[in-house]
Order: sequence, then C-alpha cells, then structure tokens
Amino acid sequence: MLLVVGLGNPGTEYANNRHNIGFMAVDEIVRRHGFSSFRGKFHGELAEGSISGEKILALKPSTFMNESGRSVQAAMTFYKIPPKDVIVVHDEIDLIGGKVRLKRGGGHAGHNGLRSIHAHVGSDYARVRMGVGHPGDKTKVAGHVLKDFAKAERDWLEPLIGGIAEFFPLLVEGDDGHFMTKVAERITPPRPNAAHPNADDVPGADKNKES
Repeated sequence: MLLVVGLGNPGTEYANNRHNIGFMAVDEIVRRHGFSSFRGKFHGELAEGSISGEKILALKPSTFMNESGRSVQAAMTFYKIPPKDVIVVHDEIDLIGGKVRLKRGGGHAGHNGLRSIHAHVGSDYARVRMGVGHPGDKTKVAGHVLKDFAKAERDWLEPLIGGIAEFFPLLVEGDDGHFMTKVAERITPPRPNAAHPNADDVPGADKNKES
C-alpha cells in the first residue's frame, strides 16, 4: 500500500494557486486511474484506488499548507504505512516552471508543507518536486506561490500534470528514472530526428549513409 499526498491549501480561492499544484496533480491521478470519490478523512480528503496491482491512497490535507503533517501522520498511523511508502507531490520554487524532480529523503528546503511533514513523520518519504519558478526575490516568494498560474504557464502546466498522472505507474513500480524521463518528454517532446542529430532531414535523403 502506498500513500500519495498532494500539498495545497483548501478552498476555492486557492484552487488555481501555484502552491496548489500538488492538489492538481493528485486530482488528475485519481481521475485518470479511476479511484473512488474523495471523502473527508484524516483532516483531509481521501480517495482510494489501485495502480499496477498496488493499493493507493490519495490524500489532500485540509489543514492548510503549514499543518499538512497532521493529516499525513493520521493516515499513516491508521493504515500503518511507513515513511518509505509515502509520496508527497508539491510545488518547488527552486525549479523552473515545468521541470520535475524526484527526491527520496533529505531536507525540506524551507517548504512549509514539507517542514510540517518532517516534524510529524520524519524525512524518509519520497517527494515529486514540481517546478513553479522563483520570483527572483525571496521577499516575493509568498506572493508568488499564492497567485494563480498565469495563462502562459498553462502551456507547460497541463502537460506536466497529465504526464505525472499518466506515468505514475512507473513510480509505483519503483522505476524512478523512467518516470522522470517520460514526464519530461510530455512537456518537451524530443525532436523526431533527436536520436540521429547528424542525419540529413532533407526528404529523400539517404538514411543509410554513415555519419
């Protein structure tokens, strides 16, 4: 059994904030893989499903970001889920918009949601870090993450969320590297000739020539 946690703030006024990208991704995982409807539980909203033969619990804490750990701890305690079987999906200002990285263990880098989870259950869980960009000034970070995504950001936001949901089975199966590669390709598809950068693209060119 795995617990996947999306981080964000509850309420319609926050729904499209950059800080809520974790909620968005978990919603898409639930939708795409046919999970049950969300129901109120563990100071949050919980849905259940199965991916690659593994039972998955999807949790969106309703405690607001800086108290996310209370919700995560409650679910982990009830189902006896160890930290290594928890995956947290969250916004990451240290990555440019559209980039994704996977991290297992380590520090919280000042993220208030992760800080709360660290305090309640420790650090030995996995994180899917979804880049939302940095405003360039640390004093503007709070305003940046609590603003809605700009229209232009939708060009990478929708492929990013869709890719994480589509290829989430790879993460469930423990294939971290393949998961990140496939998500990245959804956002920036490789050029048709990328595998042979020196090949001649002119129609009718001899594809068998040596390079």
